[in-house]
Amino acid sequence: MDTSPTPAPDTARTAVPRPDDTSPASASAASRTTGGARRATAGRRSTAARRAAAAQSLAENRETTRRADTTGPASAGRRRRTVLLLLGLTAVTSATALVLGLLSWAPDPPEPARPLTVTEGERMAALRVTNLRDLRAGVRVTAGTGATRIELVGWVDWSRSLLYLDVGGPGAGAERGLLQRGGPVLMIRPDPVAVPTPAAPPLVPPADRWRLHRLAPGAHLAPVLDLLLDLAADRPDTTTRTAPSSAARWIARETLPAGPLDVIQAPLPTGAPAATSLATGAPSAATPAPDGETRYWLDQDARLHKLVTRLPGAGPVTMIFNRADRPTLRPVDALGGRSGLPRALTDAEQRRLDRLPARLRAQGGATVTLTAPMGTDTNLRGAGWLSWTARTAYLAVADLGVPDRRTLLRRDAAGLARADLPAVAVGGGSPEAPNRPPLPPPTGGWRNTRPGGDDLSLLVDAAVLAGSVGPRGATSRVREDIAAGRTVDVIESGPADARLRYWIDRDGSLRRLELQTDAGAWAHLDLYPAAVPRLAANPRSVAPRPSAPRSNAR
Repeated sequence: MDTSPTPAPDTARTAVPRPDDTSPASASAASRTTGGARRATAGRRSTAARRAAAAQSLAENRETTRRADTTGPASAGRRRRTVLLLLGLTAVTSATALVLGLLSWAPDPPEPARPLTVTEGERMAALRVTNLRDLRAGVRVTAGTGATRIELVGWVDWSRSLLYLDVGGPGAGAERGLLQRGGPVLMIRPDPVAVPTPAAPPLVPPADRWRLHRLAPGAHLAPVLDLLLDLAADRPDTTTRTAPSSAARWIARETLPAGPLDVIQAPLPTGAPAATSLATGAPSAATPAPDGETRYWLDQDARLHKLVTRLPGAGPVTMIFNRADRPTLRPVDALGGRSGLPRALTDAEQRRLDRLPARLRAQGGATVTLTAPMGTDTNLRGAGWLSWTARTAYLAVADLGVPDRRTLLRRDAAGLARADLPAVAVGGGSPEAPNRPPLPPPTGGWRNTRPGGDDLSLLVDAAVLAGSVGPRGATSRVREDIAAGRTVDVIESGPADARLRYWIDRDGSLRRLELQTDAGAWAHLDLYPAAVPRLAANPRSVAPRPSAPRSNAR
């Protein structure tokens, strides 16, 4: 008998039933064992089926990929060819439709000409007033055709009736070069070797070689200049207002760099050169209408940008205006020089003017140069001396129209004496800058004239008398200016028919004396203080000739 503390194993739980055991417990255990075996077998079969299906699908995918690799490039090429063919057909169809559309397209017909509306008529009537209000404008003009064509480039100042132009073109002739016109006075600075195509003139005009000029009868430049100045007025032009009987008509609307413009056909302004009829032909935007009427390109503010017409003696004329090009213009000395604001003299200016005679006598004398546009055919240049102590003057004077001749002029207290000699006999020099007269003066050929007989003698007399009596009559200060590098006050005095201007520097010296001539231009003597030679009295061998007042005879 086992007496150890370890219990004996339970043999009943570990016993294995025998196969021939038919007890219910044995049957139940056998059934459970058989079912588990079947489920395990079925699980193994299901896993194998899934593995076989996956293997078959992978094989099919590989076969499909192999077939696609074999047939893909040919199919892609066929697709590209199909797409290109469709695109080509689309392009051909679009081009065909475009060509058919262009062949069948026609522009909209232009708006027909019609009478002016009330607003258009008012703008047209205000055209010249607008020009006067705007003061100035740049201008480019073409007049005539072929060998007679002239071209003008420059500016028009409507406020002062002033033109400043460069004249060119094959038909420019004697007027080729610079031109200034102030009112009726025309000054030119001829330049025969200038290039045919004009350019904008310098804003500060050259000081030399200007001469008074008269246009030949029938010259086609004259009506062009007249029309440029006539495009300004101080009141609206009632002839261009819209009315049943008015000839003004709206023609078209155009767009230029200045913006949209109305093209209006209307008569020239009252007083302007009358337009002549044109040759038969179809009108266009660049030429006047066949009936010869003027055409204006007008903006919404009544500013004129272009004008096309035909003038007698000039032919077709085109004017183009640059409304933004508006510099202040400076007239040349012959037209009065820079504009100023005349006013009464200050006390200091009046004292300098009162002391002028004593100042000049203290200086003794001066060398002088003369620039005198005396008439349309008389432009004088001169050089010489003037003595305020002896009250004498002695000059050699050249006329640009007679370059090989010189006129010697001697002035003393008794009057004037003149002698005409060949240029080579009196020292030569050029007509624009003649030499001073010879010393001693020639003894023969002198003729005596009374003082004040013409503009030249008036100017010389006034210069000599400035050392004794000074300016006469009412005076006013015109402006400040520069003479010989010195600041001067320009003081005007004298009657309307003999106006004089004294250029007096701040030291009280007379630097220039100007006289407005019968031609409307300004002649001047420039004076430079210097020692002068002593002159003998004028010869009196010939009796003085009577002379008409203010004539231009010499």
